[in-house]
Amino acid sequence: MQATLLLNASYEPLRIISWKKAVTLLFAGKVEVIDEYEQEIRSITFSLRLPSVCRLVKYVGVKHRNRVKFSRANIYARDDYTCQYCGKRFPTEDLTFDHVVPVARGGRKKWDNIVTACFRCNHRKGGRTPAQAGMRLVREPIEPKWLPAVHIRFRIQSPPESWRDYLYWNVELDL
Repeated sequence: MQATLLLNASYEPLRIISWKKAVTLLFAGKVEVIDEYEQEIRSITFSLRLPSVCRLVKYVGVKHRNRVKFSRANIYARDDYTCQYCGKRFPTEDLTFDHVVPVARGGRKKWDNIVTACFRCNHRKGGRTPAQAGMRLVREPIEPKWLPAVHIRFRIQSPPESWRDYLYWNVELDL
Protein backbone atom coordinates (compact mmCIF):
# COMPACT_ATOMS: atom_id res chain seq x y z
CA MET A 1 0.00 0.00 0.00
CA GLN A 2 0.95 3.68 0.01
CA ALA A 3 3.18 5.59 2.39
CA THR A 4 2.39 9.05 3.76
CA LEU A 5 4.79 11.97 4.11
CA LEU A 6 4.36 13.51 7.57
CA LEU A 7 5.11 17.23 7.84
CA ASN A 8 5.57 19.32 10.94
CA ALA A 9 3.14 22.22 11.46
CA SER A 10 5.80 24.40 9.78
CA TYR A 11 5.62 22.18 6.65
CA GLU A 12 9.06 20.65 7.27
CA PRO A 13 9.24 16.95 6.38
CA LEU A 14 9.55 14.82 9.52
CA ARG A 15 9.25 11.21 8.38
CA ILE A 16 7.41 8.74 6.27
CA ILE A 17 4.60 6.87 8.01
CA SER A 18 2.18 4.17 6.92
CA TRP A 19 -1.20 5.21 5.58
CA LYS A 20 -2.75 3.37 8.55
CA LYS A 21 -0.83 5.56 11.02
CA ALA A 22 -1.84 8.64 9.01
CA VAL A 23 -5.53 7.69 9.20
CA THR A 24 -5.21 7.06 12.95
CA LEU A 25 -3.63 10.51 13.42
CA LEU A 26 -6.35 12.06 11.24
CA PHE A 27 -9.19 10.60 13.31
CA ALA A 28 -7.39 11.67 16.50
CA GLY A 29 -7.39 15.24 15.18
CA LYS A 30 -3.58 15.46 15.19
CA VAL A 31 -3.05 15.98 11.47
CA GLU A 32 -4.69 17.57 8.49
CA VAL A 33 -4.52 15.97 5.07
CA ILE A 34 -2.70 18.14 2.54
CA ASP A 35 -2.78 15.76 -0.42
CA GLU A 36 -4.37 12.41 -1.22
CA TYR A 37 -3.83 9.40 -3.46
CA GLU A 38 -6.49 8.21 -5.88
CA GLN A 39 -6.95 4.99 -3.90
CA GLU A 40 -9.66 4.77 -1.28
CA ILE A 41 -10.29 2.77 1.85
CA ARG A 42 -13.90 1.92 2.58
CA SER A 43 -15.91 0.91 5.59
CA ILE A 44 -19.61 0.30 5.95
CA THR A 45 -20.32 3.95 6.80
CA PHE A 46 -17.69 5.96 4.91
CA SER A 47 -14.94 5.99 2.32
CA LEU A 48 -11.71 7.91 2.53
CA ARG A 49 -8.97 8.57 0.00
CA LEU A 50 -5.54 7.48 1.25
CA PRO A 51 -3.51 10.41 2.57
CA SER A 52 -0.36 11.18 0.61
CA VAL A 53 0.84 14.18 2.64
CA CYS A 54 -0.27 15.04 6.19
CA ARG A 55 0.67 18.04 8.32
CA LEU A 56 0.70 18.02 12.12
CA VAL A 57 -1.80 20.48 13.60
CA LYS A 58 0.60 21.41 16.44
CA TYR A 59 4.28 22.05 15.96
CA VAL A 60 6.56 19.34 17.35
CA GLY A 61 10.04 20.44 18.40
CA VAL A 62 12.75 18.31 16.88
CA LYS A 63 15.43 17.40 19.40
CA HIS A 64 18.83 18.95 18.75
CA ARG A 65 17.62 20.30 15.44
CA ASN A 66 20.18 23.10 15.37
CA ARG A 67 22.98 21.00 16.75
CA VAL A 68 25.41 19.40 14.37
CA LYS A 69 25.72 15.66 14.83
CA PHE A 70 29.19 14.64 15.95
CA SER A 71 30.38 12.28 13.21
CA ARG A 72 33.43 11.54 11.12
CA ALA A 73 31.73 12.95 7.99
CA ASN A 74 30.87 16.21 9.77
CA ILE A 75 34.39 16.56 11.18
CA TYR A 76 35.79 16.18 7.64
CA ALA A 77 33.24 18.71 6.33
CA ARG A 78 34.01 21.19 9.14
CA ASP A 79 37.72 20.95 8.32
CA ASP A 80 37.05 21.11 4.56
CA TYR A 81 38.71 17.71 3.98
CA THR A 82 42.00 19.34 4.87
CA CYS A 83 44.64 17.94 7.22
CA GLN A 84 44.77 20.34 10.13
CA TYR A 85 48.52 19.82 10.50
CA CYS A 86 49.97 20.08 6.98
CA GLY A 87 47.10 22.05 5.41
CA LYS A 88 46.73 19.77 2.36
CA ARG A 89 43.36 18.59 1.03
CA PHE A 90 42.77 14.85 0.71
CA PRO A 91 40.02 12.50 -0.45
CA THR A 92 38.03 10.95 2.40
CA GLU A 93 39.76 7.58 2.13
CA ASP A 94 43.12 9.26 2.82
CA LEU A 95 41.93 11.00 6.01
CA THR A 96 41.49 10.04 9.60
CA PHE A 97 40.61 12.03 12.66
CA ASP A 98 43.03 12.87 15.40
CA HIS A 99 42.63 13.70 19.08
CA VAL A 100 44.49 17.00 19.64
CA VAL A 101 45.00 16.01 23.28
CA PRO A 102 45.41 12.22 23.14
CA VAL A 103 42.91 10.04 25.04
CA ALA A 104 45.81 8.65 27.11
CA ARG A 105 46.44 12.22 28.34
CA GLY A 106 42.81 12.93 29.19
CA GLY A 107 41.62 14.12 25.78
CA ARG A 108 37.94 13.60 25.04
CA LYS A 109 35.98 12.75 21.94
CA LYS A 110 34.45 16.20 21.46
CA TRP A 111 34.30 18.82 18.73
CA ASP A 112 37.04 20.92 20.31
CA ASN A 113 39.50 18.01 20.58
CA ILE A 114 39.08 16.21 17.24
CA VAL A 115 40.56 17.36 13.94
CA THR A 116 40.97 15.95 10.45
CA ALA A 117 44.44 14.59 9.75
CA CYS A 118 46.18 12.79 6.93
CA PHE A 119 47.72 9.44 7.83
CA ARG A 120 51.26 10.79 7.57
CA CYS A 121 50.68 13.68 10.00
CA ASN A 122 48.62 11.54 12.37
CA HIS A 123 51.44 9.00 12.52
CA ARG A 124 54.06 11.74 12.99
CA LYS A 125 52.11 13.30 15.87
CA GLY A 126 51.56 9.93 17.52
CA GLY A 127 50.33 9.96 21.13
CA ARG A 128 51.57 13.48 21.81
CA THR A 129 50.02 16.92 21.81
CA PRO A 130 50.79 19.09 18.77
CA ALA A 131 53.21 21.20 20.86
CA GLN A 132 55.08 18.09 22.02
CA ALA A 133 55.31 16.87 18.41
CA GLY A 134 56.50 20.27 17.15
CA MET A 135 53.34 20.66 15.03
CA ARG A 136 50.80 23.45 14.75
CA LEU A 137 47.10 23.32 13.96
CA VAL A 138 45.93 25.13 10.83
CA ARG A 139 42.71 26.07 12.65
CA GLU A 140 41.45 25.57 16.20
CA PRO A 141 38.71 22.93 16.33
CA ILE A 142 35.29 24.21 17.39
CA GLU A 143 31.74 22.88 17.25
CA PRO A 144 30.21 24.17 14.01
CA LYS A 145 27.12 26.34 14.26
CA TRP A 146 26.08 25.38 10.73
CA LEU A 147 25.14 22.01 9.34
CA PRO A 148 28.08 20.74 7.27
CA ALA A 149 26.48 17.51 6.05
CA VAL A 150 22.72 17.20 6.32
CA HIS A 151 20.88 14.31 4.77
CA ILE A 152 17.36 13.18 5.43
CA ARG A 153 17.03 9.93 3.59
CA PHE A 154 13.72 8.61 2.41
CA ARG A 155 14.23 5.05 1.27
CA ILE A 156 11.37 4.73 -1.14
CA GLN A 157 11.41 3.47 -4.71
CA SER A 158 9.81 6.47 -6.39
CA PRO A 159 8.42 9.28 -4.25
CA PRO A 160 4.95 10.45 -5.22
CA GLU A 161 4.75 13.69 -7.17
CA SER A 162 2.65 15.19 -4.35
CA TRP A 163 5.69 15.03 -2.01
CA ARG A 164 8.03 17.07 -4.20
CA ASP A 165 6.76 20.47 -3.02
CA TYR A 166 7.75 19.58 0.55
CA LEU A 167 11.16 18.07 -0.03
CA TYR A 168 13.72 20.85 0.08
CA TRP A 169 17.21 21.13 -1.40
CA ASN A 170 18.79 19.60 1.71
CA VAL A 171 16.75 16.41 1.48
CA GLU A 172 18.27 13.51 -0.43
CA LEU A 173 16.06 10.90 -2.02
CA ASP A 174 17.46 7.41 -2.30
CA LEU A 175 15.83 6.26 -5.52
